[in-house]
Amino acid sequence: MSLRRRPLIIKSLLAACVLAQGLPAALAHGAGPAEQPAAPVPRLSGVLFDNVRIFNGSADQLSAPSHVLVMGNQIKTISAAPIAAPADVDLIRVAGGGRTLMPGLIDAHTHIMFSSLPQAAILMSDIGFVNVAAVKEAHNTLMRGFTSIRDLGGPSLGLKRGIDMGLATGPRIWSSGAFISQSGGHGDFRLPNDMPARPGDFSHSERVGAAAIADSADMVRLRAREQLALGAAQVKMMAGGGVSSSYDPLDVTQYTTAELRAGVEAAENWGTYVTVHAYTPRAVRQAIDAGVKCIDHGQMLDEATAKLMAEKGIWWSLQPFIDDGKSAFAEGSPNRIKQKQMMAGTETAFALAKKFKIKTAWGTDTLFDAKAAATQGAQLAQMVRWYSPVEVLKMATSGNAELLALSGLRSPYAGKLGVVQEGALADLILVDGDPIANIDLVADAAKNFVVIMKDGKVYKNSLR
Repeated sequence: MSLRRRPLIIKSLLAACVLAQGLPAALAHGAGPAEQPAAPVPRLSGVLFDNVRIFNGSADQLSAPSHVLVMGNQIKTISAAPIAAPADVDLIRVAGGGRTLMPGLIDAHTHIMFSSLPQAAILMSDIGFVNVAAVKEAHNTLMRGFTSIRDLGGPSLGLKRGIDMGLATGPRIWSSGAFISQSGGHGDFRLPNDMPARPGDFSHSERVGAAAIADSADMVRLRAREQLALGAAQVKMMAGGGVSSSYDPLDVTQYTTAELRAGVEAAENWGTYVTVHAYTPRAVRQAIDAGVKCIDHGQMLDEATAKLMAEKGIWWSLQPFIDDGKSAFAEGSPNRIKQKQMMAGTETAFALAKKFKIKTAWGTDTLFDAKAAATQGAQLAQMVRWYSPVEVLKMATSGNAELLALSGLRSPYAGKLGVVQEGALADLILVDGDPIANIDLVADAAKNFVVIMKDGKVYKNSLR
Protein backbone atom coordinates (compact mmCIF):
# COMPACT_ATOMS: atom_id res chain seq x y z
CA MET A 1 0.00 0.00 0.00
CA SER A 2 1.38 3.39 -0.91
CA LEU A 3 1.96 5.95 1.80
CA ARG A 4 -0.17 8.38 -0.21
CA ARG A 5 -3.31 6.18 0.03
CA ARG A 6 -2.98 5.25 3.75
CA PRO A 7 -4.49 8.52 5.17
CA LEU A 8 -7.54 8.13 2.93
CA ILE A 9 -8.17 4.59 4.14
CA ILE A 10 -7.77 5.58 7.79
CA LYS A 11 -10.18 8.46 7.33
CA SER A 12 -12.78 6.14 5.75
CA LEU A 13 -12.48 3.69 8.63
CA LEU A 14 -12.97 6.48 11.15
CA ALA A 15 -16.07 7.65 9.32
CA ALA A 16 -17.52 4.14 9.39
CA CYS A 17 -16.92 3.88 13.13
CA VAL A 18 -18.57 7.22 13.79
CA LEU A 19 -21.59 6.36 11.60
CA ALA A 20 -21.97 3.04 13.43
CA GLN A 21 -22.40 4.99 16.63
CA GLY A 22 -25.12 7.14 15.10
CA LEU A 23 -23.13 10.40 15.03
CA PRO A 24 -23.29 12.87 12.15
CA ALA A 25 -21.16 11.63 9.26
CA ALA A 26 -20.05 15.17 8.56
CA LEU A 27 -17.92 15.06 11.69
CA ALA A 28 -16.00 12.09 10.26
CA HIS A 29 -15.04 14.10 7.18
CA GLY A 30 -13.76 17.10 9.10
CA ALA A 31 -16.88 19.21 8.68
CA GLY A 32 -18.04 21.65 11.38
CA PRO A 33 -20.04 20.29 14.35
CA ALA A 34 -23.72 19.70 13.81
CA GLU A 35 -26.19 21.64 15.94
CA GLN A 36 -26.44 19.92 19.34
CA PRO A 37 -29.74 19.51 21.22
CA ALA A 38 -30.24 21.95 24.08
CA ALA A 39 -29.35 20.64 27.53
CA PRO A 40 -32.43 19.85 29.62
CA VAL A 41 -33.41 22.55 32.06
CA PRO A 42 -32.96 21.27 35.66
CA ARG A 43 -36.29 20.79 37.35
CA LEU A 44 -36.98 22.39 40.71
CA SER A 45 -37.90 20.28 43.71
CA GLY A 46 -40.42 20.97 46.44
CA VAL A 47 -42.58 19.49 49.17
CA LEU A 48 -46.30 20.12 49.50
CA PHE A 49 -48.00 19.56 52.84
CA ASP A 50 -51.73 19.09 52.19
CA ASN A 51 -54.44 19.48 54.83
CA VAL A 52 -52.43 20.42 57.90
CA ARG A 53 -53.22 22.59 60.88
CA ILE A 54 -50.38 24.96 61.69
CA PHE A 55 -48.78 25.97 64.95
CA ASN A 56 -46.84 28.91 63.55
CA GLY A 57 -44.52 29.46 66.53
CA SER A 58 -46.32 32.52 67.92
CA ALA A 59 -50.09 31.99 67.82
CA ASP A 60 -52.04 30.62 70.78
CA GLN A 61 -53.97 28.11 68.71
CA LEU A 62 -53.70 26.04 65.56
CA SER A 63 -54.75 27.39 62.19
CA ALA A 64 -57.69 26.19 60.17
CA PRO A 65 -56.88 23.40 57.68
CA SER A 66 -54.13 24.70 55.43
CA HIS A 67 -51.68 23.78 52.70
CA VAL A 68 -47.97 24.61 52.77
CA LEU A 69 -45.58 24.58 49.81
CA VAL A 70 -41.85 24.35 50.44
CA MET A 71 -39.51 25.26 47.60
CA GLY A 72 -35.80 24.77 48.07
CA ASN A 73 -35.05 25.58 51.70
CA GLN A 74 -37.87 28.08 52.26
CA ILE A 75 -41.59 28.09 52.90
CA LYS A 76 -42.97 29.58 49.68
CA THR A 77 -46.75 29.49 50.06
CA ILE A 78 -49.25 29.00 52.87
CA SER A 79 -52.85 28.80 51.70
CA ALA A 80 -56.27 27.85 53.01
CA ALA A 81 -57.12 26.67 49.49
CA PRO A 82 -55.42 23.68 47.87
CA ILE A 83 -52.17 24.56 46.11
CA ALA A 84 -51.80 23.39 42.51
CA ALA A 85 -48.56 21.57 41.83
CA PRO A 86 -46.27 23.80 39.72
CA ALA A 87 -45.67 22.26 36.30
CA ASP A 88 -41.88 22.60 36.41
CA VAL A 89 -41.41 21.12 39.91
CA ASP A 90 -40.67 17.60 41.07
CA LEU A 91 -43.01 17.56 44.03
CA ILE A 92 -43.20 15.36 47.10
CA ARG A 93 -46.76 15.44 48.40
CA VAL A 94 -47.39 14.82 52.09
CA ALA A 95 -50.98 14.00 53.00
CA GLY A 96 -51.25 15.80 56.32
CA GLY A 97 -54.62 14.33 57.27
CA GLY A 98 -55.28 17.18 59.69
CA ARG A 99 -52.03 16.66 61.60
CA THR A 100 -50.09 19.60 63.09
CA LEU A 101 -47.29 21.28 61.15
CA MET A 102 -44.98 23.24 63.44
CA PRO A 103 -41.47 24.77 63.43
CA GLY A 104 -38.49 22.59 64.23
CA LEU A 105 -37.58 22.65 67.91
CA ILE A 106 -34.61 24.65 69.25
CA ASP A 107 -32.50 23.73 72.28
CA ALA A 108 -30.78 26.87 73.59
CA HIS A 109 -28.20 25.14 75.81
CA THR A 110 -26.41 22.01 74.64
CA HIS A 111 -22.98 20.43 74.74
CA ILE A 112 -23.37 18.11 71.77
CA MET A 113 -19.82 16.76 72.13
CA PHE A 114 -20.25 15.82 75.79
CA SER A 115 -23.89 14.81 76.23
CA SER A 116 -23.80 11.09 75.53
CA LEU A 117 -20.47 9.88 77.02
CA PRO A 118 -19.45 9.53 80.67
CA GLN A 119 -17.21 12.31 81.94
CA ALA A 120 -14.25 9.96 82.44
CA ALA A 121 -14.49 8.75 78.84
CA ILE A 122 -14.49 12.32 77.53
CA LEU A 123 -11.50 13.35 79.62
CA MET A 124 -9.39 10.29 78.83
CA SER A 125 -10.46 9.12 75.37
CA ASP A 126 -8.98 9.96 71.99
CA ILE A 127 -10.83 12.93 70.52
CA GLY A 128 -11.62 10.85 67.44
CA PHE A 129 -13.77 8.54 69.57
CA VAL A 130 -15.54 11.53 71.12
CA ASN A 131 -16.25 12.86 67.63
CA VAL A 132 -17.77 9.54 66.55
CA ALA A 133 -20.09 9.55 69.56
CA ALA A 134 -21.03 13.18 68.85
CA VAL A 135 -21.92 12.39 65.21
CA LYS A 136 -24.33 9.73 66.44
CA GLU A 137 -25.81 12.07 69.03
CA ALA A 138 -26.23 14.83 66.40
CA HIS A 139 -28.23 12.42 64.24
CA ASN A 140 -30.36 11.40 67.23
CA THR A 141 -30.94 15.05 68.11
CA LEU A 142 -32.33 15.80 64.66
CA MET A 143 -34.51 12.68 64.77
CA ARG A 144 -36.00 14.01 68.02
CA GLY A 145 -37.17 17.05 66.05
CA PHE A 146 -34.49 19.47 67.24
CA THR A 147 -33.44 21.20 64.06
CA SER A 148 -31.29 23.88 65.77
CA ILE A 149 -29.13 24.00 68.89
CA ARG A 150 -27.03 26.62 70.66
CA ASP A 151 -23.91 24.74 71.73
CA LEU A 152 -22.30 26.42 74.73
CA GLY A 153 -18.88 24.88 75.02
CA GLY A 154 -16.92 22.08 73.42
CA PRO A 155 -15.09 21.27 70.17
CA SER A 156 -18.28 21.30 68.08
CA LEU A 157 -17.11 23.56 65.25
CA GLY A 158 -15.84 20.59 63.21
CA LEU A 159 -19.07 18.68 63.74
CA LYS A 160 -21.05 21.73 62.65
CA ARG A 161 -18.98 22.01 59.48
CA GLY A 162 -19.48 18.34 58.67
CA ILE A 163 -23.25 18.61 59.11
CA ASP A 164 -23.43 21.77 57.01
CA MET A 165 -21.46 20.03 54.23
CA GLY A 166 -23.77 17.02 54.28
CA LEU A 167 -21.15 14.63 55.64
CA ALA A 168 -23.31 13.89 58.69
CA THR A 169 -26.90 14.47 59.73
CA GLY A 170 -27.74 16.72 62.60
CA PRO A 171 -29.19 20.08 63.63
CA ARG A 172 -28.02 23.55 62.77
CA ILE A 173 -25.39 24.45 65.36
CA TRP A 174 -24.70 27.87 66.86
CA SER A 175 -21.34 26.88 68.34
CA SER A 176 -19.40 28.79 70.99
CA GLY A 177 -16.31 26.68 70.39
CA ALA A 178 -14.22 26.34 73.55
CA PHE A 179 -15.73 27.83 76.70
CA ILE A 180 -13.47 30.35 78.43
CA SER A 181 -12.64 29.78 82.10
CA GLN A 182 -10.27 31.07 84.74
CA SER A 183 -7.89 28.65 86.46
CA GLY A 184 -9.86 26.64 89.00
CA GLY A 185 -13.08 27.74 87.34
CA HIS A 186 -15.99 25.80 85.94
CA GLY A 187 -14.13 25.09 82.69
CA ASP A 188 -10.91 23.87 84.31
CA PHE A 189 -10.83 20.09 84.03
CA ARG A 190 -7.14 19.58 84.71
CA LEU A 191 -6.09 16.96 87.22
CA PRO A 192 -4.69 18.26 90.51
CA ASN A 193 -1.23 17.02 89.55
CA ASP A 194 -1.36 19.18 86.41
CA MET A 195 -1.09 22.27 88.62
CA PRO A 196 0.80 24.48 88.82
CA ALA A 197 0.69 24.65 85.05
CA ARG A 198 3.99 24.82 83.23
CA PRO A 199 4.44 28.12 81.34
CA GLY A 200 3.03 27.83 77.85
CA ASP A 201 1.59 24.35 78.48
CA PHE A 202 -1.96 23.38 77.54
CA SER A 203 -4.24 20.83 79.14
CA HIS A 204 -5.94 18.05 77.16
CA SER A 205 -9.22 20.00 77.15
CA GLU A 206 -7.45 23.01 75.68
CA ARG A 207 -5.57 20.98 73.06
CA VAL A 208 -8.78 19.49 71.67
CA GLY A 209 -10.66 22.81 71.68
CA ALA A 210 -13.04 22.06 74.54
CA ALA A 211 -11.89 24.75 76.97
CA ALA A 212 -9.65 27.81 77.04
CA ILE A 213 -8.02 28.85 80.32
CA ALA A 214 -7.45 32.60 80.59
CA ASP A 215 -6.40 34.49 83.73
CA SER A 216 -6.21 38.12 82.70
CA ALA A 217 -8.17 40.56 80.60
CA ASP A 218 -5.57 40.30 77.84
CA MET A 219 -5.74 36.51 77.82
CA VAL A 220 -9.54 36.53 77.83
CA ARG A 221 -9.45 38.89 74.85
CA LEU A 222 -7.01 36.61 73.03
CA ARG A 223 -8.97 33.42 73.68
CA ALA A 224 -12.28 35.04 72.72
CA ARG A 225 -10.78 36.33 69.48
CA GLU A 226 -9.44 32.85 68.70
CA GLN A 227 -12.89 31.28 69.04
CA LEU A 228 -14.46 34.01 66.92
CA ALA A 229 -11.79 33.53 64.27
CA LEU A 230 -12.54 29.81 64.20
CA GLY A 231 -16.24 30.50 63.59
CA ALA A 232 -17.92 30.81 66.98
CA ALA A 233 -21.42 32.29 66.77
CA GLN A 234 -21.21 33.66 70.33
CA VAL A 235 -18.70 33.56 73.20
CA LYS A 236 -19.29 31.45 76.33
CA MET A 237 -17.56 32.42 79.58
CA MET A 238 -17.67 30.82 83.02
CA ALA A 239 -18.65 33.49 85.55
CA GLY A 240 -19.34 31.29 88.59
CA GLY A 241 -19.05 27.89 90.21
CA GLY A 242 -20.47 24.78 88.61
CA VAL A 243 -21.77 21.29 89.25
CA SER A 244 -19.59 19.16 86.95
CA SER A 245 -16.24 20.84 87.74
CA SER A 246 -14.01 19.70 90.59
CA TYR A 247 -12.53 22.81 92.18
CA ASP A 248 -15.25 25.44 92.51
CA PRO A 249 -18.17 25.54 94.94
CA LEU A 250 -21.37 26.99 93.49
CA ASP A 251 -21.03 30.24 95.46
CA VAL A 252 -17.65 31.11 93.89
CA THR A 253 -17.65 34.21 91.67
CA GLN A 254 -15.31 33.83 88.72
CA TYR A 255 -13.46 36.48 86.74
CA THR A 256 -13.43 40.19 87.45
CA THR A 257 -15.63 42.73 85.76
CA ALA A 258 -12.65 43.89 83.69
CA GLU A 259 -11.91 40.34 82.54
CA LEU A 260 -15.52 39.68 81.60
CA ARG A 261 -15.63 43.04 79.86
CA ALA A 262 -12.64 42.05 77.73
CA GLY A 263 -14.61 39.10 76.40
CA VAL A 264 -17.67 41.26 75.83
CA GLU A 265 -15.65 43.82 73.87
CA ALA A 266 -14.08 41.12 71.71
CA ALA A 267 -17.52 39.69 70.93
CA GLU A 268 -19.12 43.09 70.31
CA ASN A 269 -16.36 43.99 67.87
CA TRP A 270 -17.38 40.90 65.91
CA GLY A 271 -21.05 41.84 66.08
CA THR A 272 -22.07 39.14 68.53
CA TYR A 273 -22.42 38.66 72.30
CA VAL A 274 -21.24 36.85 75.44
CA THR A 275 -23.32 34.45 77.47
CA VAL A 276 -22.14 33.26 80.87
CA HIS A 277 -22.55 30.28 83.15
CA ALA A 278 -23.61 31.67 86.54
CA TYR A 279 -25.88 30.71 89.43
CA THR A 280 -25.56 33.37 92.14
CA PRO A 281 -26.65 37.01 92.42
CA ARG A 282 -23.07 38.27 92.73
CA ALA A 283 -21.84 36.39 89.66
CA VAL A 284 -24.83 37.52 87.60
CA ARG A 285 -24.61 41.16 88.67
CA GLN A 286 -20.93 41.30 87.80
CA ALA A 287 -21.66 39.81 84.38
CA ILE A 288 -24.41 42.36 83.75
CA ASP A 289 -22.05 45.17 84.74
CA ALA A 290 -19.58 43.83 82.16
CA GLY A 291 -22.15 43.98 79.36
CA VAL A 292 -23.12 40.31 79.08
CA LYS A 293 -26.37 39.76 77.15
CA CYS A 294 -27.45 36.34 78.43
CA ILE A 295 -27.30 34.43 81.70
CA ASP A 296 -27.35 30.64 81.53
CA HIS A 297 -28.71 28.86 84.63
CA GLY A 298 -29.21 31.36 87.50
CA GLN A 299 -31.02 28.86 89.72
CA MET A 300 -29.83 30.64 92.89
CA LEU A 301 -30.86 34.19 92.00
CA ASP A 302 -32.72 36.54 94.31
CA GLU A 303 -35.58 38.88 93.49
CA ALA A 304 -33.46 42.03 93.23
CA THR A 305 -31.13 40.48 90.66
CA ALA A 306 -34.01 39.07 88.62
CA LYS A 307 -35.58 42.53 88.57
CA LEU A 308 -32.28 43.99 87.35
CA MET A 309 -32.19 41.45 84.52
CA ALA A 310 -35.66 42.50 83.46
CA GLU A 311 -34.76 46.18 83.54
CA LYS A 312 -31.61 45.60 81.46
CA GLY A 313 -33.33 43.32 78.93
CA ILE A 314 -31.00 40.41 79.74
CA TRP A 315 -31.91 36.98 78.41
CA TRP A 316 -32.30 34.20 80.97
CA SER A 317 -31.56 30.74 79.57
CA LEU A 318 -33.11 28.40 82.14
CA GLN A 319 -33.10 24.61 82.37
CA PRO A 320 -35.82 22.50 84.06
CA PHE A 321 -33.41 20.97 86.58
CA ILE A 322 -35.44 19.06 89.14
CA ASP A 323 -34.18 16.33 91.45
CA ASP A 324 -35.94 13.20 90.24
CA GLY A 325 -33.18 10.95 91.57
CA LYS A 326 -31.56 10.40 88.19
CA SER A 327 -28.03 11.77 87.96
CA ALA A 328 -24.78 11.18 86.11
CA PHE A 329 -22.99 11.75 89.45
CA ALA A 330 -22.69 9.18 92.23
CA GLU A 331 -24.91 9.74 95.24
CA GLY A 332 -22.96 11.47 98.00
CA SER A 333 -20.19 12.69 95.69
CA PRO A 334 -19.19 16.37 95.81
CA ASN A 335 -20.67 16.90 92.34
CA ARG A 336 -23.98 15.33 93.34
CA ILE A 337 -24.14 17.49 96.47
CA LYS A 338 -23.63 20.61 94.36
CA GLN A 339 -26.22 19.39 91.88
CA LYS A 340 -28.85 19.04 94.60
CA GLN A 341 -27.99 22.49 95.94
CA MET A 342 -28.50 23.98 92.50
CA MET A 343 -31.70 22.08 91.76
CA ALA A 344 -33.26 23.35 94.97
CA GLY A 345 -33.43 26.81 93.37
CA THR A 346 -35.18 25.84 90.13
CA GLU A 347 -38.73 26.51 91.31
CA THR A 348 -37.80 29.98 92.58
CA ALA A 349 -35.91 30.80 89.37
CA PHE A 350 -38.87 30.08 87.11
CA ALA A 351 -41.19 31.98 89.44
CA LEU A 352 -38.92 35.04 89.25
CA ALA A 353 -38.59 34.78 85.47
CA LYS A 354 -42.36 34.82 85.14
CA LYS A 355 -42.94 37.51 87.77
CA PHE A 356 -40.63 40.02 86.08
CA LYS A 357 -41.45 38.91 82.52
CA ILE A 358 -37.79 38.26 81.75
CA LYS A 359 -36.97 37.07 78.23
CA THR A 360 -36.62 33.37 78.98
CA ALA A 361 -35.07 30.69 76.81
CA TRP A 362 -35.25 26.93 77.30
CA GLY A 363 -32.39 24.44 77.10
CA THR A 364 -31.35 21.05 78.40
CA ASP A 365 -27.62 21.30 79.26
CA THR A 366 -27.37 17.51 79.32
CA LEU A 367 -23.90 16.21 80.16
CA PHE A 368 -22.28 12.77 80.39
CA ASP A 369 -25.50 10.76 80.17
CA ALA A 370 -26.81 9.09 77.00
CA LYS A 371 -30.11 8.14 78.66
CA ALA A 372 -30.73 11.72 79.75
CA ALA A 373 -29.83 13.01 76.28
CA ALA A 374 -32.52 10.76 74.82
CA THR A 375 -35.13 12.53 76.99
CA GLN A 376 -34.61 15.89 75.29
CA GLY A 377 -38.25 16.09 74.21
CA ALA A 378 -39.47 14.92 77.61
CA GLN A 379 -37.45 17.66 79.28
CA LEU A 380 -39.27 20.16 77.09
CA ALA A 381 -42.65 18.64 77.92
CA GLN A 382 -42.01 18.90 81.67
CA MET A 383 -41.88 22.68 81.32
CA VAL A 384 -45.67 22.60 81.82
CA ARG A 385 -44.74 22.52 85.49
CA TRP A 386 -44.30 26.30 85.09
CA TYR A 387 -45.89 27.28 81.75
CA SER A 388 -48.90 26.44 79.62
CA PRO A 389 -48.29 24.03 76.72
CA VAL A 390 -48.49 26.76 74.10
CA GLU A 391 -46.07 28.92 76.09
CA VAL A 392 -43.65 25.99 76.18
CA LEU A 393 -43.91 25.48 72.42
CA LYS A 394 -43.41 29.18 71.75
CA MET A 395 -40.32 29.18 73.95
CA ALA A 396 -38.74 26.25 72.10
CA THR A 397 -39.48 27.71 68.65
CA SER A 398 -39.87 31.44 68.02
CA GLY A 399 -38.57 32.41 71.48
CA ASN A 400 -35.31 30.49 71.23
CA ALA A 401 -34.95 31.66 67.64
CA GLU A 402 -35.00 35.24 68.92
CA LEU A 403 -32.12 34.39 71.24
CA LEU A 404 -30.16 32.81 68.37
CA ALA A 405 -30.61 36.03 66.43
CA LEU A 406 -28.41 37.85 68.98
CA SER A 407 -25.46 36.45 67.01
CA GLY A 408 -26.28 38.97 64.27
CA LEU A 409 -23.95 38.67 61.30
CA ARG A 410 -22.06 35.92 63.10
CA SER A 411 -25.10 33.70 62.77
CA PRO A 412 -23.99 30.75 60.63
CA TYR A 413 -27.33 30.52 58.83
CA ALA A 414 -29.17 33.25 56.95
CA GLY A 415 -32.94 33.30 57.21
CA LYS A 416 -35.78 33.27 59.72
CA LEU A 417 -36.27 30.32 62.05
CA GLY A 418 -38.74 29.22 64.70
CA VAL A 419 -41.87 30.13 62.72
CA VAL A 420 -44.10 28.74 60.00
CA GLN A 421 -44.56 31.67 57.66
CA GLU A 422 -43.90 32.48 54.03
CA GLY A 423 -40.22 33.20 53.42
CA ALA A 424 -39.02 31.47 56.59
CA LEU A 425 -36.50 28.65 56.49
CA ALA A 426 -38.16 25.26 56.07
CA ASP A 427 -37.32 23.59 59.39
CA LEU A 428 -40.58 21.77 60.05
CA ILE A 429 -42.15 18.92 62.00
CA LEU A 430 -45.41 17.18 61.20
CA VAL A 431 -46.91 15.95 64.47
CA ASP A 432 -49.48 13.17 64.67
CA GLY A 433 -51.80 15.09 66.96
CA ASP A 434 -52.16 18.50 68.54
CA PRO A 435 -49.17 19.37 70.79
CA ILE A 436 -51.00 22.36 72.26
CA ALA A 437 -53.68 20.03 73.57
CA ASN A 438 -51.19 17.28 74.44
CA ILE A 439 -47.64 18.54 75.06
CA ASP A 440 -46.51 14.98 75.79
CA LEU A 441 -46.49 14.34 72.05
CA VAL A 442 -43.07 16.03 71.87
CA ALA A 443 -41.66 13.57 74.40
CA ASP A 444 -41.90 10.65 71.96
CA ALA A 445 -40.63 11.88 68.61
CA ALA A 446 -40.11 8.36 67.24
CA LYS A 447 -43.85 7.73 67.49
CA ASN A 448 -45.42 11.16 67.04
CA PHE A 449 -43.16 13.13 64.66
CA VAL A 450 -44.12 11.60 61.33
CA VAL A 451 -42.17 14.08 59.17
CA ILE A 452 -38.98 15.90 60.13
CA MET A 453 -37.57 18.49 57.72
CA LYS A 454 -34.49 20.68 58.04
CA ASP A 455 -33.52 23.30 55.46
CA GLY A 456 -36.16 21.99 53.06
CA LYS A 457 -34.82 18.41 53.14
CA VAL A 458 -36.95 15.58 54.50
CA TYR A 459 -34.98 13.48 56.97
CA LYS A 460 -37.92 11.40 58.14
CA ASN A 461 -41.25 10.58 56.50
CA SER A 462 -43.13 7.70 58.05
CA LEU A 463 -46.23 8.44 55.95
CA ARG A 464 -44.78 6.99 52.78
